[in-house]
Amino acid sequence: MSFVTPARITVDSDTPHTGGAHVTTVQPIITTSDLARLQTFYERLLGAVELRRFPDDGPTFFVGLKLGDSELGLVNEAATDLSAPQRILLSVDVDDVNALLDQVEAAGGRVLGPSNDMPWGQRVAHIHDPDGNMVNLTQPL
Repeated sequence: MSFVTPARITVDSDTPHTGGAHVTTVQPIITTSDLARLQTFYERLLGAVELRRFPDDGPTFFVGLKLGDSELGLVNEAATDLSAPQRILLSVDVDDVNALLDQVEAAGGRVLGPSNDMPWGQRVAHIHDPDGNMVNLTQPL
């Protein structure tokens, strides 16, 4: 029986490292059957700005959005099952949770209840985007 000896990896001590690949970024990508509606929601509510679109010509498959220092991808997939159970949510840090709650429905989303001040020092409000994806709006207290 032979064993593989892991390669020694040297990294800058200030750089987080997983022991495997060096992760620089994680980009959430949401599939949707209505790309334009979902893009409009994130632009209107959170000020998202389109960074890229693929392909340049013809029906759009992918849109990359910039939200603050983060990126969010939207993929046009007609077969997206919006009734499937969710296993992930987006948590978005904002300046004023309560001010945004008043804008959620006008942007096409749904407010699930009032904001709550959490014991870990965040104000959190739970909403759904137009496809029913869970989104937490958060702000530090």
